[in-house]
Amino acid sequence: MRDRRRINRHLAGLVSAAALMLGAASPAFAEEIIVGVASAQTGGLAPFDQPSLAGLKIAVDEINAKGGFGGKYPVRLIVKDTRSDMGATATITQELVDAGAKILITPCDADPSIAAGQVTQPLGIPTLTFCGTAPILTGAVGDVMFGTYPGDNLQATVLANYAYDQGLRKVYLLKSPDSTYTMRLPEYFGEVFTKKGGAVVGEGSFSMNQSDFSAEVTKIKNLADKPDLIMTAGYEPDFPAFVQQLRAAGVATPVFGADAIGTGTILGLGKLVDGTVYTAAGYATPGSKLAAFETKFKDVTGHAPESAYEANGYDIGLILDTAVTKADSVDPKAIRNALAGIEKLEGVTGEITYAGTDRMPLRSVALVKYQDGARVFIGTQVPAAADVPAP
Repeated sequence: MRDRRRINRHLAGLVSAAALMLGAASPAFAEEIIVGVASAQTGGLAPFDQPSLAGLKIAVDEINAKGGFGGKYPVRLIVKDTRSDMGATATITQELVDAGAKILITPCDADPSIAAGQVTQPLGIPTLTFCGTAPILTGAVGDVMFGTYPGDNLQATVLANYAYDQGLRKVYLLKSPDSTYTMRLPEYFGEVFTKKGGAVVGEGSFSMNQSDFSAEVTKIKNLADKPDLIMTAGYEPDFPAFVQQLRAAGVATPVFGADAIGTGTILGLGKLVDGTVYTAAGYATPGSKLAAFETKFKDVTGHAPESAYEANGYDIGLILDTAVTKADSVDPKAIRNALAGIEKLEGVTGEITYAGTDRMPLRSVALVKYQDGARVFIGTQVPAAADVPAP
């Protein structure tokens, strides 16, 4: 009996020692955080969502190499293609929520992002649009929705200020009612421009994905009061079609656009877009954080970024890491509250602040011009708040 007791005590000691050794070798399992990405990898929004996702993936890989968000929550991206379809965006958002997503990323457009927000708002899941810029976006959804790119009214103010400072006084606005971006951004421009003393001498309308702009081009060419510039928020494929037909008709009036024409496709139009001014989240000047990011992006992917969307996607990773670190939790509501309190975060595109805003970030806007087949940096501006039109 004593021998059996001695053997049992010996075995118990071995089991305890093994348990201690196993505990030392195997730390507690880290809780994973799923980020659902409902993005347009095909269709009309793909030129914006694809580069945004590429930048986000690089950020997430770096963050996971350091342990995950906050150094302790490994990140898993689940990406689903919305095909640039608003109805599909809502369906896919629900699928991502069902898969356990604690954070949602939505496409580079307000309308599908609002559709996604109708799913995430009741659940309190923080939702960030890749580069949807309509300032009505956050109010249309609720307190879970966050913009990441400079808002339409902010971009329009910077563009209008620059145009007026260049001595341009008369503008023709070309709008499309098919999206908030293509309709409201030119209207914001007109509001700021006329307030400064400029005049809107004409307005035109187009349908997205139309190929024939001859009626609009003829209308502009025959205006009695000639504009000094044409302002539109059209993008691929509409912007290239319009510019090609405008120049073919002999109209040399400068065209101003917004962030959506900062792509490789537009750059590839060469002299057709000479003098075209557009906005971006940032510009890579020598020695800047953005220049360093572009070098890293090329090292990782084998090619240089084609726009500012890659960098903005990377910054979204930094924004989320900052929020989860501050929340020290994978609880969606805690992350949402931490996002709303971010102030002066140094991203690669510049300083980003949500504190005190309506969740559309306070940030600078870069102005860029196409000239001789290249991008020429004009400068970076932060307009006075009083100059920015209300949503």
